[in-house]
Amino acid sequence: MAAKKNPLSFEEALSRLDEIVRHLEKGDLPLGESLALYEEGTALIASCSKMLDEAEQKVVKLKKGPDRSPVELDFEGEN
Repeated sequence: MAAKKNPLSFEEALSRLDEIVRHLEKGDLPLGESLALYEEGTALIASCSKMLDEAEQKVVKLKKGPDRSPVELDFEGEN
């Protein structure tokens, strides 16, 4: 996959990861191509993880306590 000027969105990265997994699960790619897809997949996983961490930090920043200090709250439905 050629480098793009604009990074992929979270959803685009997940879609590409799904595509990579499907290709690798078939098991019919040459070793070199499989390794290239594996490397691309690990880079996408790192990118998605970073995006999730950043989103979590934004959520925490938006949750302020009475004294304006951040308060971590459980998401609804979690124990």
